[in-house]
Amino acid sequence: MQNTKIFDRISSEPDICHGKPCIKGTRIPVYLIISLLADGEKTESVIQNYPSLSHDDIKIAMKYAAKLCEYEAYAI
Repeated sequence: MQNTKIFDRISSEPDICHGKPCIKGTRIPVYLIISLLADGEKTESVIQNYPSLSHDDIKIAMKYAAKLCEYEAYAI
């Protein structure tokens, strides 16, 4: 996935956040957004704490995470 755009707002670059998928132009990794939401943070709180994020960015992060779950299988 290096240097590949994922949707329009997610990118993965080897020199940004160790290649983890991030919201393009923010250096905010998708996993961070999903983790905050999973821990009960409200969307508004996430945006307040990370003002460079928009509601659409958060929706795209959730869609990306859903796609990963659709195609990846890990034993827990």
